[in-house]
Amino acid sequence: MENIPVTQETYDQLVQELENLKKVERPRIITEIADARAQGDLKENAEYHAAKDRQGEIESRIHYLEDKIARSVIIAYDPSKSETIKFGATVDVKNVKTGKKSTYQLVSPEGVDPINGKISFKSPIGEALLGKTRGEIAEVKLPNGNVNQLEIIDYR
Repeated sequence: MENIPVTQETYDQLVQELENLKKVERPRIITEIADARAQGDLKENAEYHAAKDRQGEIESRIHYLEDKIARSVIIAYDPSKSETIKFGATVDVKNVKTGKKSTYQLVSPEGVDPINGKISFKSPIGEALLGKTRGEIAEVKLPNGNVNQLEIIDYR
């Protein structure tokens, strides 16, 4: 199985979600199933079936997270040890055409949070930024065939 590069923050979020599912959600759904079962006939008991479905979703997510955590490799980006943009870097860019400035952190797909500027290093923007340095232009190929040019202002 392939290792998954993650930031410390993403790793901690995965572990926290797993702990919550095991210690809070799993016991809660077991109680809901028991309560629904106590209501009698299970064939037409919508609460029971809904709780069982939710239990399946929780167990599936637990297995998914356990696998991701087991394969995670924490990568700490140190700009002083790198002359180019790599996984974990936070990059300030300016769109050459519009002049709009943006900041992105290159994270694993599990750590993506576009609202907070965290994008996958496997995304079109992430792939365009990898290996670049200050002052270079990264060309981002968009799904519609157009190309955005991003000037790299700084990275850390």
